[in-house]
Amino acid sequence: MTTERQKMESGAWYSCLDSELEALRMTALNAVHAHNHLPPSDRRALSPPLRALFADPGNACLIEAPFHCSYGRNIHLGTEVYINSGCVILDSAAVHIGDGTMIGPGAQILCADHHRDPVKRRAGIEIAHPVHIGADVWIGAGAIIMPGVTVGNRVIVGAGAVVTHDVPEGVTVVGVPARAI
Repeated sequence: MTTERQKMESGAWYSCLDSELEALRMTALNAVHAHNHLPPSDRRALSPPLRALFADPGNACLIEAPFHCSYGRNIHLGTEVYINSGCVILDSAAVHIGDGTMIGPGAQILCADHHRDPVKRRAGIEIAHPVHIGADVWIGAGAIIMPGVTVGNRVIVGAGAVVTHDVPEGVTVVGVPARAI
């Protein structure tokens, strides 16, 4: 028997309205709540609740509060990653963020893609696509990285950009949808 979690992890269509997935999301919510309510002096390094939650917490990383993620267990950080306040990572698939990457306030990294059929969408049917962000990337405030996107090393994503396609190494993208400049 294939569980909804197994379907999600394999990249197949799955129902997010599943008790096992709900339990995993609750674990993440509790860790995020603990992180977000720590005194600022206790968040100067990656907080213990997030360090325990993430698949790979990286070294010398800092995540400002508030922060939100769906599962946490699919987040892989390189070294010296900085995530500013209000960032959301919906990690129903793997999210890899490379060394030295900086993510601006209010940025969103999204893996879940809902079904186009409204009946299936209402039933919670979705699919998860991994997101890969290279090293030394700067993602501006309010930018959105869509499911399945790969952002190359040394990319700059302008504030408010919506990245819907892969971005090659060393390129600057801006706008909705994001385009190279």
